[in-house]
Amino acid sequence: MSKKFDPTKLKIIEFKIVKGEIEAPYEFDSTVIDNYETNMSFNSSFNIEKSIVKANMGFSIETASSSNQKEATAKFDFVYLFKVDNLEEIIGEENDDDMIYIKNLLTAIAAISFSTSRGVLLTRLQGTSMKDYILSVIDPGNLLDEWAESIELSE
Repeated sequence: MSKKFDPTKLKIIEFKIVKGEIEAPYEFDSTVIDNYETNMSFNSSFNIEKSIVKANMGFSIETASSSNQKEATAKFDFVYLFKVDNLEEIIGEENDDDMIYIKNLLTAIAAISFSTSRGVLLTRLQGTSMKDYILSVIDPGNLLDEWAESIELSE
C-alpha cells in the first residue's frame, strides 16, 4: 500500500444527525429575510486500529431580517464515520511529509462532510421559514484553515 493519501481508499460508513432543531415563530415572515448568519464547527478524531476517522460538523444558522420579530434559528450537529483503508500508513510517524498526508486526508473528509451537510440542511429546512437557505460553496482547500481543528488519535 502507498503511504500517500488516496481518496479512493476513503468511504463513508455511517452518518447520524445528533442534533436538529429549528425555532421560528409561526408569524415569522420569510419574505423579509435579508440574509443568514451561519457559524460552523468541525473536529475530527482517528481510531487507527479500526482505520476510522470520525468527523463532527456543527451548524448554527440565524436569519437576519428587516422585521422586528424574533429571528428564526436552526442548530444541527452531524457525525460522519469514514473508513480509510490505509489510515495507519498515512498517520505513520510525525514528520513533515506525514503532516501533509494527514492534512490532505482531513481536507477531503471535511469537504465531503461539508458538501453532504449542505444537502441534508437543504432537505431538513424545507417546509420551514428557512426554506430558501443553502449552505455556501467554499474552497475545500481552506476548510481546515478556517476551523480550529482538534485531532485525537486512539488505538
